[in-house]
Amino acid sequence: MKEDILEQLVDDYLQTRGYFTRHNLKFRPRDGHPDFVRNQDSNHSDIDVLGYHPKLSGPERVMAVSCKSWQSGFRVRSNIANLEGNKIRSGREAWKGFRELTQPKWSEAFIAAVYDATDSAEFTYITAVTAIKGDRTAWENYPQFRDAMRGNPVRLLPLNEMLKELWPMLTTTMAASQLGRTLQLLKASGCSFTMAEIASVIADADA
Repeated sequence: MKEDILEQLVDDYLQTRGYFTRHNLKFRPRDGHPDFVRNQDSNHSDIDVLGYHPKLSGPERVMAVSCKSWQSGFRVRSNIANLEGNKIRSGREAWKGFRELTQPKWSEAFIAAVYDATDSAEFTYITAVTAIKGDRTAWENYPQFRDAMRGNPVRLLPLNEMLKELWPMLTTTMAASQLGRTLQLLKASGCSFTMAEIASVIADADA
């Protein structure tokens, strides 16, 4: 089930580009992992959206997407600092929002889940966000994250970039999601909207 609007947009974005998608793919550390702690690691996390494109190769063939529907946007330096300092945010340790990027046992489980679903060890790890605040390359090139994903690309994907690519590709064929159909209606109306205005409305709806 697509639980929020950002997930719906990611789904439409990937499907429009030719990807087959799955949602809420569960993963957790294996019981036999030497660092497995039963009372901490028994609950599953999930991959919000997993995209597979049969005609592509390399990391672009598989897109593993984690969605962060934060209305204030994704603050790159703050999030890195929170992880480096193991700070408490919204009542929990910051790393728990990025388990697969920060904890080897969760990284292993994430990669195994992607492989089991796609038969591919190559993929692109994407964090979909409402907006990027700061230098995206600081996150995308952060050594710990790249190591956690075994050298696979790590990307930030903001809402406005998805809209810019998706908008010209919208047709009169009924979209798969409610959001996609809404975007089709907006385009068909002939009204003039900037991508920033549409992105702001979507971000507000996801708050």
